[in-house]
Amino acid sequence: QVQLVESGGGLVQAGGSLRLSCVVSGRTFSDLAMGWFRQAPGKEREFVAGISRSGGRIYYADSVKGRFTISRDNAKYTMYLQMNSLKPEDTAIYYCAAVLTYSSSVYASHYEYPDWGQGTQVTVSS
Repeated sequence: QVQLVESGGGLVQAGGSLRLSCVVSGRTFSDLAMGWFRQAPGKEREFVAGISRSGGRIYYADSVKGRFTISRDNAKYTMYLQMNSLKPEDTAIYYCAAVLTYSSSVYASHYEYPDWGQGTQVTVSS
């Protein structure tokens, strides 16, 4: 059973930055492809960024490309999301997700991830 715990959310003004972390336990971290998703009130959960097992392949949603950076430290069993130039429309609950894989793929659909964290709230004020 994989456990994921997010942290780092909070309230920030537009143009500011936040760094989210996702600590994983219960499975060898380097066997997991990882992703960040977000869900705003009244909206469906949407893909933000994904990263392969080694970190060599990365994929971003167009809405965050150039502003957000996903990374992982396999030795620390931790994934990160550096969020810069935040906008009010980035306000949402942010979730990390994991999927066991033996490929170098990046996964962008929430249906492909069986394991999820509890989420961390990010609020960007205008």
